[in-house]
Amino acid sequence: MNEPTPLTAPPSTSAPAREPITCHVLDLTTGRPAASVSVSLTLLRPFGPSAPLTAVTSSDGRINKWDGEAGSSLKEIFANLAEHDDSKMVWSLKFNTGAYFGEDQTFFPEVEVRFFVDAKSGHYHVPLLLGPWSYTTYRGS
Repeated sequence: MNEPTPLTAPPSTSAPAREPITCHVLDLTTGRPAASVSVSLTLLRPFGPSAPLTAVTSSDGRINKWDGEAGSSLKEIFANLAEHDDSKMVWSLKFNTGAYFGEDQTFFPEVEVRFFVDAKSGHYHVPLLLGPWSYTTYRGS
């Protein structure tokens, strides 16, 4: 009689924990993700403005990881602010749209989106739907 094969757990495929704030850019003129857009993320309130965290959108138009000076981490900022009673924050995302479209090909040299964040409320995703003459944004999931 054959012994049953022991069940083993499948290898872990869990992705690393995502940043508390992510974004992506969609180019409305092409209907495709906007790759290589420089973006900065700055804490404005409280204790701000902070040194900006920076990133460049991937080929999929997304930013999933931010780089900070001296190794500062967005996750660390969130962890430190979550310890305060008033953990409401104001953040600014700045998208370098002039470099993306070309300065003579757009009305907006940069697009800035300011938004409220509660450090205890999890993940914030901010999509930017971008054209050379207009843009829109919303809180994604």
